Parts: sequence; structure tokens; C-alpha cells
Amino acid sequence: MLGYFALDREPPLWLGLGGMAPVGLALWLAPRRPGAAWLLGLLGAAWLGFALAGLHSARMPGALELPRTAVRAEGVVTLVEPLPEGLRVTLSGATWPGQADPAARLIRVRLKADDPLRPEPGQRLAVRSMLRAPSAPTHPGAWDFQRAAWFTGLGASGYALGRAEVLPGQGSAPALAGTRRAMEARIAAALPGAAGAVSAALITGGQSAIPPQAMAAMRDSGLAHLLSVSGLHMTIVVGLVYAVLRGGLALWPWLALRLDVKLPAALGALAAGGFYLVLSGNQIPMLRSFAMAALVTAALLAGRRAITLRGVAIAALVVLLLDPSAILGPSFQMSFAAVLALVAAHEWWRPRAKVPENPRWWRRPALILAGMLMTSLIAGLATMPFGLAHFGRLQLYGVAANMLAVPVTSFLVMPAGLVAALAMPLGLEGVPLAVMGWGVELILAIARAVASWPGATMAAEPLPAWGAALAALGLCWLALWRGRLRAPGLPMLALGLMAGALTPSPHALVSADGRLVALRAGGDVFVHRHGSASRFVQDAWLRSWAEDAARPMPGIGGPPGLACDEAGCRLAERIALLRPAAPAPRGRQRAAAPEAPCGRAALIISPEPVRGDCAGSRVIDRFSVWRDGAHAVWLSADGGVRVVSDRAHRGDRPWVPPRPSPRYQADSLPVASIE
Repeated sequence: MLGYFALDREPPLWLGLGGMAPVGLALWLAPRRPGAAWLLGLLGAAWLGFALAGLHSARMPGALELPRTAVRAEGVVTLVEPLPEGLRVTLSGATWPGQADPAARLIRVRLKADDPLRPEPGQRLAVRSMLRAPSAPTHPGAWDFQRAAWFTGLGASGYALGRAEVLPGQGSAPALAGTRRAMEARIAAALPGAAGAVSAALITGGQSAIPPQAMAAMRDSGLAHLLSVSGLHMTIVVGLVYAVLRGGLALWPWLALRLDVKLPAALGALAAGGFYLVLSGNQIPMLRSFAMAALVTAALLAGRRAITLRGVAIAALVVLLLDPSAILGPSFQMSFAAVLALVAAHEWWRPRAKVPENPRWWRRPALILAGMLMTSLIAGLATMPFGLAHFGRLQLYGVAANMLAVPVTSFLVMPAGLVAALAMPLGLEGVPLAVMGWGVELILAIARAVASWPGATMAAEPLPAWGAALAALGLCWLALWRGRLRAPGLPMLALGLMAGALTPSPHALVSADGRLVALRAGGDVFVHRHGSASRFVQDAWLRSWAEDAARPMPGIGGPPGLACDEAGCRLAERIALLRPAAPAPRGRQRAAAPEAPCGRAALIISPEPVRGDCAGSRVIDRFSVWRDGAHAVWLSADGGVRVVSDRAHRGDRPWVPPRPSPRYQADSLPVASIE
């Protein structure tokens, strides 16, 4: 599957059918040549995974033709997400003037903060809004929002310009969408503020209402994984339901003597886990957790070992069959990395563990404490490569924070949340929600305290794709092999972790709208902002450079290697950045833009068009970013420059918009205009 996403153009679908040949040959050779059959089976599985990813991509609906101006959009509400201020709704089958058929993709609109309407899933909604296609990557090689939107079915996002209104009629909404919305509203009413938002996230999986300050504290302390409903939450829910059902059935002597109560208790617990899965929106960690829970339940009922690496592999296969694109996301990678490492450590420790005949009273609490410590340490180390690859941050005190917060979550927050969810139909959720709120407040206090410790987070060079892949291969090698055969996994893992330091970072970045240019010189990042430049793009650039802050572009002078004056800046005498012409006072003619130093710099970056042929220099101007998106620039050792555009990096894929044609006057292009 990774091979499919690494291509720069779409392969033909028939190519994937060739994977059936090595699989069939492997089945034929299995009794005779098991080693050759094993290798052919691996080749065939990889080939079929390649084909599956292409098939999923081909069945997705095409991109939408979106209006350039504000329109009145109408559609069926499929999801309502609370925000720190206001609501965000997702519409299916949306229509607007000029749209002949209902849109085949979803439309997401952020309602105005003062809009009193509280829509429900299934209602038909109309709202005047501005709609925009999913954003392109912030720079070549960054996270591809358009690819993620392609596979999730999202076609556009926007914001409301007026108040929304409910239209007559009713449409279909996803299963339990209305239940999820009602539960979030009742939790918010009982627990206002950050505690209520976090409590709702733990029960329904929606994190959109969590305030930025609370989210930052959870992230910097290494506790953000508690907000994503996953194996911990599924285990608590399934385990509690199983214990209650088995204990309750055992209290009925007539039934307990005639029936093994483990079976109905296990099936009931699995049904509760399935309900929790659908309620939380079928998120990737929950799909993995539910698949593992189903396998563990089946193993227990069959008298087989419950926790095995085969179970992890089957769970991964189920998730990838449903959504091959999940393999690229941090949720899949970090979730399965943690579980793989924990199961492998369990299998290594199980034959070595010795239980004394008469253990002392303190042994069990000590073992529980040591188990929690080792679990946090192993999971943290296993997920570190993927956290570096996607976020470029290290949480140095994550083990300490988890030692304090996980017991609170396991023994107070989630049990109270489960009781509150069961009591909501009767309107008796007040007391358990209050208890849950106390536990969440304690977790938030732990997160704020740990995040405030000196050096709680450290910026690090993000791992490139090849580094993350090599680290994943090393982790799998260590987990799957036995004895001395495990040894090659360590250098793989070490080299993958060093990939960020071994891969040169760009010396210059230009945003897709031309409003933001960054140059790296003297160990600092200098940013030139013009108009309404995106702060989100700048923050993403800083993470890619492992920097916490940027400095404004100097007016005169600069650090070694960067020289600036009124006309612009020069980096290493090879890159020339031109400043845009200053806006003229009302009634006066605008000053002329600085003349491009054609032939005197290897590369010229200009936020305004460079007219004519600039002989002897490569140019990145307003039209370059309009055609090909963001650009990255590297200074080569031979004195030249290497320029890579986002379009060149991603290639011709279904989720990459085609190169725009000059149907409009150049000076009126809204995407590339400089205010």
C-alpha cells in the first residue's frame, strides 16, 4: 500500500490483478517448498495491497466544482461538531445555485459563533457560506490534506456568512449521529468548559470542542492519546461490562449451575464495545481496538491464547481493508506501533515470569506499578518515531504524566463515564458526570503541571517518509523475529530515527498563495509576511525546521549569509527575495516594483509577477505558486539551487487538482493575489 501512495502518477487498475499469480503459486508450493511459498506469499500480499489502495481511490467520487463567490448551500446534516465558539456542521447531498445535481462529496461549514440555531443530524439545512476546496500541503513533503479529504469523502470546507435555517423535510444521517449529538449537549450542560469538552471526547470521540489551551497542555505533557478513544477506553468499557454481566449472572444460582456465564457475558461486553465503536465515529484506533477485542473474546471462548501478534496482524488487516489510506496517518501508525511493541514485550516476558508460592502483601501493588511504568515506557518508545515524523516534537516527561493520569482515567473517569452513558436515558446522569468531571479536572491539572516543567517539549527534526518507514520496519523486525535474528532490527530503527538529521532541510520556502516566504540563515528562520499570510502555514514550516519561533525579515543588513536592503534580501548570494512595492496613498500611483536581478542570482523569489523572460535566473513568483503550489529550495554544494514544487512532489494523482488554466486575467486571480 505504501508503494501505491509513493507513486507520482496513478497506475492502471489491471496492474494490481497480477498479485493473484504469486499468491496462487505460493499456495501450490506450500507443501513442497515452504520457504519459497513464504516469500511468494509476501510478494503477493504486497501486490494485492497495492491493488486494494488503487481500487479504493478509483471508487471515490470526483472533486467538486466549487463556486468562487458566496452561495446559499443546502444539504442534509450528517454531523454536528461543537467548537470552543459555535458549531460546525457537515452536509451531504449539498446543492447551491449552478449545481445541477446534489454533491457526491461532503461539505463542512463552520456556523457563526452567534448563530442561535442548534441543528440536529438528519435535518435539512440552508446557510449562505463561502466554500473552498481542501487545502494543499503547506510545503512539499508536508501532510497532504487533499489526499486525506479524497479518501474521507470531504469535498469542501467553508464558513457561514449569515445565520443558518432549517428547511422542511428530513434526510438520513449516520448511525447514532443523533445520539452522539444529544450526549455531547447533555455533557456540555452538566460540565461546562474544558472539563465538559474532554469528557465528551472520552465518550463520543469528538475533540473539536476542547479549548486550544487544554489541548496544548495535553499534547505537551504526552497525554493527548487519552483524548483519542482507543484501546485503553475500549478495554475499560468491555472489561467493565464483562465483569458486571458475569458477576450479575453468577448471582443467579439456577443459571450459573446450568450455563457457563462467560459466554453471554463476553457477547454482551462485545456488543457494548461495538456500540461504543459506532458512537465514537468508527475512528481508526477504535476499529483496531474492537477488532482486537473480538479476537480476544473468540480466543477466550475457544480456550486459546488471547494476546498474540497474529491478533495484531488480523486487526491491522481489517482496518486496511476498510480504509487503505489509514496507513499514512498518525492514528494508525502510533496505535499499532504501541500495541505491537506491548504484545511483543508480553510474549517475551511471559515464559520468564515466575510467581512465588506465597507472595508478600506489597508484591501485587508493586507489580501493578511496575507494569504501568513499563507499559508507558514501551508504548512511548514505540510511538516516538511516528510522533517525530508527523509532529516533530518530543514529550520528555510523558512517562511521568501517564503514571499519574492513566490510573485516574482507568479507575475513575471512564467507569463514571460509562455509568453516566447508561443513566442518560433515565435522566440520571448528573451525579456520575460530576464524578467524571472531577477526574477530568485532575487529569487537566496533571497535564498543565507537567507541561509547565522545564523542557517538557523539545522540537526535533521531523523524520522524512523513508526514515519513518525504516523505523517501522525495524520495529516490526524486533517484534516478529526470535533470538539473534532480531539483531538487524536495531540498526534499522536507529538509522530511521537519525533520518531527520541526515536529510537536509530546505533553505527557503514559499507558500502556495505567495504571501509567506521564509529563509533560513545563521541558525534562524526569517519570515517575510505580506497581507493576510497564514499563521498555520508558518507554524507548519517552523515544525519542519525544528524551530519554535521565527524572526521577521531584516530591513537592512542581516546575519552571516543573509543581506537585506530596501529592495529585498539575498541568501548566500544565490537566492534573491524581492520586496513587493509599497501601497500608494489614496489618489497616487503605486510605486514600481523592484527590478528583478535577472542573471545575477540563481533564483529570484518575488511575491509579484516577474514580467518577461528573466534570462540566467530561475523565478518563483505569483504565477509559479498559482500553477504549482508551494515551493521548497535547497542550496547545493556545487553552488546551484534545487527547487521542488508541491505539484512536482505529489505528481498527477486523483486528489491533486489539475494545473489551472489562464481563463481569467492574471491580476484578478484570487488564489495568487497579494493584498
